Amino acid sequence: MREFMEVQAHGNTKLHVIHTNDLHKAATTIEQFERYLQFERHKIVGVDVKYTNDHGEDQKPALAQLSIGKDHPVLLSQLSAADKNCTMFDNFLADPRYMFVGFSIDGDIEMLGRIGLEIAHYVDIQKECKVPTATKPLDSLGDVSGILVHDVELTNTEHQRWACMHLSMRHNEYAAKDAYAAYEIWSCLSIIQEGLRREKLDKEQTRKRTRSCGDYDY
Repeated sequence: MREFMEVQAHGNTKLHVIHTNDLHKAATTIEQFERYLQFERHKIVGVDVKYTNDHGEDQKPALAQLSIGKDHPVLLSQLSAADKNCTMFDNFLADPRYMFVGFSIDGDIEMLGRIGLEIAHYVDIQKECKVPTATKPLDSLGDVSGILVHDVELTNTEHQRWACMHLSMRHNEYAAKDAYAAYEIWSCLSIIQEGLRREKLDKEQTRKRTRSCGDYDY
């Protein structure tokens, strides 16, 4: 198994990927995430979860993918092959300081709950950014993201192998891009939204100053 690898995301962007079931490696990566996020205004973590090939209630999480941007490794934690839970990983998910973002994340939340994991603070991009009156096939950022990151398409047979410890390079590339795309899209949206809020506040303050000046008799 290759635990450390590099994949091409888009353009010149390369992602460093750590795929592991080792508790120490997972904990070390989470420590890196926390050190970086403590100084960030928006503590965003892109997240995605792949499932085992079981059916019904027997289905469990196979792989958890976490990304905090292109300058940091994407963690692919092989939950299906871990001997026991990584406490630091579990606590990271449950920490309300961090905003976990993903597409159609409700199913992932439910699936993680089957093995006792909880994400305390999360945003479903698919719901937040859906076009309510769409008449075209692409009606959300989730659809657009699928086109951007899934230039490597997996077959149905490959999709049934997420629980395998020895994932192929194609699996790792596909999984890393999923988490990275969620992070990147919500990070950009957060910056835009904050800019719009500041612009609105500046305009309101300008109007107040103008009205205040207009109240004086000269």
